[in-house]
Amino acid sequence: MNARAEPMAVRQPRPHQGMPPLDQAGAPLSFFEFWPMWAFYPPVLLYALWLMLRYRGILLPTVANPSFPGGGFFGESKAEILDLVVKHAPEWVAPFVVVDRPTLDPDDTAANTALDQLTWDALVRIEQAGFSLPVVAKPDLGCRGAGVQLVRTPEALRRYLWAFPAGARLLLQQLVPHEGEAGIFYCRHPGQAKGRIISITLKYFPYVHGDGRRTLRELILDDPRAGKLPHLYLHRHAERLATVPAAGEAIRLAFAGSHSRGAIFRNGTNLVTPAMEARFDAIAQSLPEFYFGRFDIRFEDFADVQAGHGFTMVEANGAGAESTHIWDRNTSLFTAWTDLMRQYRLLFQIGRANRDRGFKPLGLAEFRRWHRREKELTPLYPATD
Repeated sequence: MNARAEPMAVRQPRPHQGMPPLDQAGAPLSFFEFWPMWAFYPPVLLYALWLMLRYRGILLPTVANPSFPGGGFFGESKAEILDLVVKHAPEWVAPFVVVDRPTLDPDDTAANTALDQLTWDALVRIEQAGFSLPVVAKPDLGCRGAGVQLVRTPEALRRYLWAFPAGARLLLQQLVPHEGEAGIFYCRHPGQAKGRIISITLKYFPYVHGDGRRTLRELILDDPRAGKLPHLYLHRHAERLATVPAAGEAIRLAFAGSHSRGAIFRNGTNLVTPAMEARFDAIAQSLPEFYFGRFDIRFEDFADVQAGHGFTMVEANGAGAESTHIWDRNTSLFTAWTDLMRQYRLLFQIGRANRDRGFKPLGLAEFRRWHRREKELTPLYPATD
């Protein structure tokens, strides 16, 4: 066994390789795209409150997917959900291992030894699971790309483990080395023979291209989109902002496929095909009591995904997932609100149907514990790549 070997070389794909062409004409951002949550979500929250009254259940979303912890609504374990998918549809999931971060007192002389052992154990488990560095490290609890990093070396893994909050759980997942990424939102009412895809979000990673003259800082600030969001990109590249990239060199500005962390989202719902819908319906129906959520996938060519193959799932999200196509810069504010309200109406209808079938939603006290735990951990996670 050579768990300390150099990481496997990964071929770097071209920017947006395998994705539908990225239309960059027009405004780079919608006017509301990066509003704070308190400004954007109140109409959706008011509608959700009305749904609670109409369907007589505050926490009906927690029973939308009875096989997911808490329906996958909030504070759920990514590992538990992926374990369920691996059990029933293993061929579609990127392998991963789970690591529990113990308490390590930085003032204790034994802490470094313990951290070295934890890193070694994680590398051994990765090898036993059939993959190797580089890996994607991410928290077990969390959303919106919080704490997601690409870990290329044993030393980088050690740093990530050291920075991770004590007593929390994390995942180390095989890197799927493709540019293509999308969120496929699926919905099926209990008792329906077939489900459907209600939203597709195409995720493009932002790049700037060197010209041999300007520094990386200047390239970012001069870019039509990145220049409006310097707070998302500059800190990630602080050590090389003064360098001058070679002419034609592509510099990727963000790794995590999260809109709030800088990825570019486009609405691809019109690109769904019967073969694609049939494939995701088959995967969804292979999972016991799963009805509502989003599959986050990576792929080499979106045409293969449309044909129903050629993709790897990196996450499965339940009732708390969002139809993220709304962050396409061409989506109007009214349409974004309308689409989210439609999503929540479906969610409450499914939750009500499952409650009528005998499934019991989470109690308020338990939900508060889950909510509090995730909220406490999120600010403690390492910085997102």
